[in-house]
Amino acid sequence: MLIHQRTLQKEVSLQGTGLHTGKPCTITFKPAPANYGYLFVRTDLENTPEIPALIDNVVDVLRGTTIACNGVKVHTTEHVLAALYGLQIDNCCIEMNGPEPPVMDGSSLPFAEALLGAGFEEQEEPKNYLVIDETVEYHDTENQVDIVALPLDSFRMTVMVDYKNPALGSQHSGLFDLQQEFMKDFAPSRTFCFLSEVETLANQGIIKGGDIDNAVVIVDKTMQARELGSLAEKLDIEADALRIGDNGILNNRELRYRNEPARHKLLDLLGDMALLGMPVKAQVLAARPGHASNVEFVKQLKKYADRNKLARQYQHEKKAGVVFDINAIQNILPHRYPFLLIDKIVEFKLDEKIVSIKNVTMNEPFFQGHFPGNPIMPGVLILEAMAQTGGIMMLNGNENIKESVVYFMGIDKARFRKPVLPGDTLVIEAVMTNKRRTVCQFDGKAFVRGELVCEASLMATVVAKNK
Repeated sequence: MLIHQRTLQKEVSLQGTGLHTGKPCTITFKPAPANYGYLFVRTDLENTPEIPALIDNVVDVLRGTTIACNGVKVHTTEHVLAALYGLQIDNCCIEMNGPEPPVMDGSSLPFAEALLGAGFEEQEEPKNYLVIDETVEYHDTENQVDIVALPLDSFRMTVMVDYKNPALGSQHSGLFDLQQEFMKDFAPSRTFCFLSEVETLANQGIIKGGDIDNAVVIVDKTMQARELGSLAEKLDIEADALRIGDNGILNNRELRYRNEPARHKLLDLLGDMALLGMPVKAQVLAARPGHASNVEFVKQLKKYADRNKLARQYQHEKKAGVVFDINAIQNILPHRYPFLLIDKIVEFKLDEKIVSIKNVTMNEPFFQGHFPGNPIMPGVLILEAMAQTGGIMMLNGNENIKESVVYFMGIDKARFRKPVLPGDTLVIEAVMTNKRRTVCQFDGKAFVRGELVCEASLMATVVAKNK
């Protein structure tokens, strides 16, 4: 896989009509600086608003992925983004004078060919890969959708589709080398739908730019000439332009690959994964994916990336069973002896849960004066250890960690169940219960040998150090 980021050598444009909006659009791909990412710019609107191609900006997944920022939308982004992601282009400004990229032939190939023609320019900055080192998964039991990312020091993707429809059946496809396979094996695969869906989609007004040349229509029902004529009228094409083919495809169109629908689903997943904002090193396995599930899966990847943001920055040495060791903790928290009260973080789920370890020894300074001869760890310090644990959870993802500090605003429902003695190991668990901007509430529990010794509900806020 590539080491350095890359952009285009020169700008390039294409023209066409949007699949769902039916509106004409010229799309122009322009070079962009390192760490720019993908940014859509609506040149047809006042002040040329910008829409970053990021998962947090997804607003609709009906038959395509729509993103928006400050109310300005870009529809059906997946084929454009798949071309950029598949060609391993990291930074690109995408100008459009309409609300939706042109559908072209229903695949990513026209975009990919244009980008190849513009040429690539390697940039000095290294690629910011998200390296998956544990399983990240999304499951939708109701729709039987499963998407999983597994550890791998490269990128592979396998997709299986099964619509329980005899007209299509089960198909699978796998991409094992972006550089060697994307252009010839996946970029040309076209969007598809079933004949039984076309009338419903037309009635919903979401395929205004659809015609027989920019989608593969799989015949899953019989239709009389009169019905086909009515459908053609709804699609605004000639009344006799549609006919039931004998190869299972409307108008006897030839598939570009035997498993073209599965390849196109893989292409869509690539385009939706581009919304993560960084390339991924992983093996991705997907069963029956669609835009809704793709977006939820990418949200899981983002949570994983955000959770590991501090780890990548501060935990330089990987250790089994450790998220942050004491050196990393000292780089994150401002506390020092004798008030740094946690030794390591062993579990971390972004905005959900964090688990720390505190080894209680006789050398603790508070044992000299807290019940001498019968030393017991002060309960307020157990609460402080909970607070420090929760503080790390709150700081993760903050862009200015060094300039931020966590202040605690309240402690409620504190209960001390058992004494904590020298030689005990405290396992402290903090679970997020509410988050509003910079203010968070979480429940803390401390255990010794599996027994609850202390619990409390805490509230805190993240503020700049100079406030």
